[in-house]
Amino acid sequence: MRVLILGGNGMLGPWVVKALEGRHQLRVTDINKLPSGSHEFIQLDVSDLEGVIAAAEGMDAIINLSVLRHDRKLAFDVSTRGNYNMMVAAREWGIRRVINTGPHFQMVGPQYEDWDFHLNPEMPPAPGTRLYPLSKALGQEICRIFSEHYDIELLTLLYYHMVHPDQLLGGQNCTRLLHDDLCPQSVAWPDAGDAIRCALEIDSHKLPSKCETFFISTDLPHDKIRNDKIRKILGFNPRYHLETMWTKWLGSK
Repeated sequence: MRVLILGGNGMLGPWVVKALEGRHQLRVTDINKLPSGSHEFIQLDVSDLEGVIAAAEGMDAIINLSVLRHDRKLAFDVSTRGNYNMMVAAREWGIRRVINTGPHFQMVGPQYEDWDFHLNPEMPPAPGTRLYPLSKALGQEICRIFSEHYDIELLTLLYYHMVHPDQLLGGQNCTRLLHDDLCPQSVAWPDAGDAIRCALEIDSHKLPSKCETFFISTDLPHDKIRNDKIRKILGFNPRYHLETMWTKWLGSK
């Protein structure tokens, strides 16, 4: 499959590339240059409509990993306008599979997270008023509307917190006690990339609808945020689990 990756040089991008390379033909884009790589690369700002359309020519799928959190104008340019540009490009070239990503709280704002359990991606979105989740939530809504009106399958993957595997397994790059300052809704970066691969490769007939949203996390015994949907539908199976996150590792002295 020929896959366009938007924002491929960010925090998640290299793990997605690693999960897909050797299985798919990749065209990686980012506003910053890649340090090195064997894949086709285009320097691109996702707020550039014509640039995104040109980059999507000949592609079978688009994966959007782009994000900008803190600047008001740029956050909307990237997270909202960028999603619009992506969906226009998908419509222009007849691309049927689009994978969008974002933070869990573009759906699960404080009114959910501070009070509720069994949080699941079927709930009505309630992102709140913070810039980052609101700009991402508006972008997701734009994608949903395009999916309703055109022949585009939209899979939205929402993440809570991601950590390096060494912090889970006590590897040589681990610099702290594993139980210190731990977010239990964490998922390892390789698993985060594998979730994208599952979304890219799922057969269309296995999807309940053209527009589906998934929470990405390791298995959580307290069941506050549910990952059963992505496990059941996409076959996601995290390799790194909560037990190892709570293992106390002192390292060598």
